[in-house]
Amino acid sequence: MGNSTDFQQGKEKWEADVQKASQRFPQRKKQFVTSSDIKIDALYTPTQEEKLSYEKELGFPGQYPYTRGIQPTMYRSRYWTMRQYAGFGSASETNKRFRYLLAQGQTGLSVAFDLPTQIGYDSDDPMAEGEVGKVGVAIDSLKDMEVLFDQIPLNKVSTSMTINAPASILLAMYIAVGEKQGVKAEELTGTIQNDILKEYIARGTYIYPPNQSMRLITDIFAYCQENLPKFNTISISGYHIREAGSTAVQEVAFTIANGIAYVDAAIEAGLKVDQFAPRLAFFFNAHNQFFEEAAKYRAARRIWAKIMKEHYQASDPKSWKMRFHTQTGGSTLTAQQPDNNIVRVTLQALAAVMGGTQSLHTNSKDEALALPTEDSARIALRTQQIIAQESGVADTIDPLAGSYYVEALTDEIEKQVNEYLTRISDIGGAVKAVEEGYMQREIHQAAYDAQKRIESKEDIIVGLNEYKVEEEINPDLLKVDEKLEENQIERTQQVRETREQQRVKECLELLRKAASTNENVMPHIVESVKAYATVGEIANVLREEFGEYTAM
Repeated sequence: MGNSTDFQQGKEKWEADVQKASQRFPQRKKQFVTSSDIKIDALYTPTQEEKLSYEKELGFPGQYPYTRGIQPTMYRSRYWTMRQYAGFGSASETNKRFRYLLAQGQTGLSVAFDLPTQIGYDSDDPMAEGEVGKVGVAIDSLKDMEVLFDQIPLNKVSTSMTINAPASILLAMYIAVGEKQGVKAEELTGTIQNDILKEYIARGTYIYPPNQSMRLITDIFAYCQENLPKFNTISISGYHIREAGSTAVQEVAFTIANGIAYVDAAIEAGLKVDQFAPRLAFFFNAHNQFFEEAAKYRAARRIWAKIMKEHYQASDPKSWKMRFHTQTGGSTLTAQQPDNNIVRVTLQALAAVMGGTQSLHTNSKDEALALPTEDSARIALRTQQIIAQESGVADTIDPLAGSYYVEALTDEIEKQVNEYLTRISDIGGAVKAVEEGYMQREIHQAAYDAQKRIESKEDIIVGLNEYKVEEEINPDLLKVDEKLEENQIERTQQVRETREQQRVKECLELLRKAASTNENVMPHIVESVKAYATVGEIANVLREEFGEYTAM
């Protein structure tokens, strides 16, 4: 680099050149910022990195603080899991889509459940009317789960389930299906989302009050520690926080704050941190600003590692590692010129890979209009495969490390996230902050500010507020058969009529007694599921014991 005098002289000449060039070609904006309002300097130089200790803040891949990735070889040994999110209509229809995607090279399953299932209602409940199978697959009983995974060996496929309030019930069904296939519980791999705090913050598919919901989560932690050692017991989700309108900084801050709350609840329930922390997983969004997103993942890993090692004094290095799944940003997709979404998704997916994700879902181009068709789902999967096989970005570990810009962004995101964590701690933690609406207000303000920037054209969305064309909506969209609801209701009622009623009654009564005490409810939920008690019947027992949550 030469001596400091040469460097300073070079910098001063560059600044003069900038001033001269800007007179002829004014810069596009007076100030450049990221989506989190972090100022973007025109140029980043080594002088901003003088205080950076490589060993302390970056280190090597697979080593604390994991800024550069949680595995020593990352994608040079094994690509990320290509886990396309799917689920619509009936279990049989979704099973066909799963087997199609696996045949196309997908390496993991990700299940989308319909709204009634997500909030613990059976398809024949009046509350489910008009929503059965619309935004995901309808699952009412173990019979549906058996069909969903028909001809899919659960000892060879990892499954992620986006389910929260009734996560214990769907996990129990997965265990029971594995047992019917001859797969032991300790062989099952996958993840349940099971992140109820973000439901109160950003999404709304909650059932029970926060404290009772946290009890269910710690019961799952304890049960899986003994019975499902390879299964991720929670996917602490920033994805939906970002979809609700948060900034990148808020996404990381609120997600980690929720993670801290889950760790605290598990410790309070009597679990040792190194017993459950290695099975915690995270779920992040991949938005449009490429460098901010890549830096976001690097900062999140470093923050979590420091919290687990320094604050909780976890001794197992596996407890320090933030393992995460990424999904490209659904809220960034436009109904206008949907082919543009392929480009958006490609850039978002590339940011996730460059940031070191463990698994990835790429959205389909038509998801702003309807559930994805088979063709658009295939293009989304091919996007991942092309990045993996043809781009070369997976051939070296953390290729962005050492970029003055990326490292400065990583540091600034870490700083601003920690400021949020301090404020949430001062409030009394994530549960208290949720109850007081703090995080909700912060997200709403960020979403409002972002919308104002789009309306004023300060932020350009190609095809939406600029470069518009006259177009017709593509008629080739996936439509869910309106007869599905009627057929699903018939199947569910048939299950109720043909099962052993006394066994169901006994199982549900034992569950009720466990829920009214401190006994772990999971074994009783598993037995109830095996007896073909329905999602709604099990959830209603817990409703009666725990009560229901109503937002203020």
